[in-house]
Amino acid sequence: MNSNLQTATLAGGCFWCLEAVFDEVKGVQSVESGYAGGHVANPSYREVCTGATGHAEAVQVTFDPQVVSYKDILNVFFAIHDPTTLNRQGADVGTQYRSAIFYHNDGQKQIAESLIKELNDQHIWDHPIVTEVSKSNAFYRAEDYHQEYFAKNPYQPYCQAVVAPKVAKFRKYHLEMLKKQPV
Repeated sequence: MNSNLQTATLAGGCFWCLEAVFDEVKGVQSVESGYAGGHVANPSYREVCTGATGHAEAVQVTFDPQVVSYKDILNVFFAIHDPTTLNRQGADVGTQYRSAIFYHNDGQKQIAESLIKELNDQHIWDHPIVTEVSKSNAFYRAEDYHQEYFAKNPYQPYCQAVVAPKVAKFRKYHLEMLKKQPV
């Protein structure tokens, strides 16, 4: 096991979308779907969906910084969701779908805040980024059926309509970051 691995904890709407994309990023060792940023221990999916636990659907990405930098992880994150909508991604509405970066150390916090400023200064979106930048506290792994959901259910309607286009967008614009290069 590589002891130099780092962790990024990110929320950008549905965790199935984030997991499906980060599974394909070169240097990413693992991705777990779960819940972060809340105030209830060991919440269930049903509880998180109510919005009452304060958690966001999130992924915990374990990566090798010698292969992919934390900033590159964040650049992918910002490319695959809309960081300008408060507590929503598309039709998914509620604090559980907020855009958030849960940093694990001061270096990650600085990189996140600096990148947000840089992206806002570039006016890539019509509105400013509202992504929350908060210290990571507990991360709770989601139920087993949420893990690798897109890989196991690619033809499920939500996966076809929402997840697949995000994966395709990542592949189109970040080809150099794919684990498996097209032949």
